[in-house]
Amino acid sequence: MSPKSIANSDRLIFAMDVASISEAKHLARQLGDAVTFYKLGLEMMTSGHYFEFLEWLVARDKKVFADLKLFDVPATVAAAVKGLNSRGIEYTTVHGNQSIMEAAAAASEDVKILAVTALTSLDRGDLDDLGFTCDVDELVLSRARRALSSGCDGVISSGLEAPKLREHIDHRLLVITPGIRPVDNRPSDDQKRVVDVAQAFKNGADHIVVGRPIRSAPDPRQAAEAIQATIVQSFAQ
Repeated sequence: MSPKSIANSDRLIFAMDVASISEAKHLARQLGDAVTFYKLGLEMMTSGHYFEFLEWLVARDKKVFADLKLFDVPATVAAAVKGLNSRGIEYTTVHGNQSIMEAAAAASEDVKILAVTALTSLDRGDLDDLGFTCDVDELVLSRARRALSSGCDGVISSGLEAPKLREHIDHRLLVITPGIRPVDNRPSDDQKRVVDVAQAFKNGADHIVVGRPIRSAPDPRQAAEAIQATIVQSFAQ
């Protein structure tokens, strides 16, 4: 279990993957104090109201994870990270090689840099298509080691690989785990390497990212509260 001093309520990060600011505000109001931490990704970015909504959340004492997966030449990534400083953003994500991660870490002031290891939507067949011949856990561990040596604060990793990270890199890196499914995966689900809430934290995650199971629930607030209750129970054991 994570030994980091993180409020239990902040361990759940809700993925606000909606297309408009009006829909986002409606959902945030509906969730109320059941969610304190929000992930804003590329869908919100293309709405044209990304920073307006980000500022709206920060003004209401919510934490924000800017999941932009920055990937470009190092100088451009560094410039983008500089533009994210002093906006109340807790985390942002970068992709790419070591020089990109180093540039992002060097440009960061108050934003923690998270390196993407292997997307949870990828399985063995997908990695073969991309030209990776190593096992998924070997790839994730290699990427995490590079992230640590580059000065990054943490990594995005499936809960399936989190035990390897804790075994070989201990708790020096934050581990944020997406692909959380409180119930069995649906056939149409695009997430492949998944774990449930309790298992993610047992495996060593510091935060979990949950989107669809909350957003698509009949009562999103009730779904978020159920996850929060599981988190409290997990850390009470």
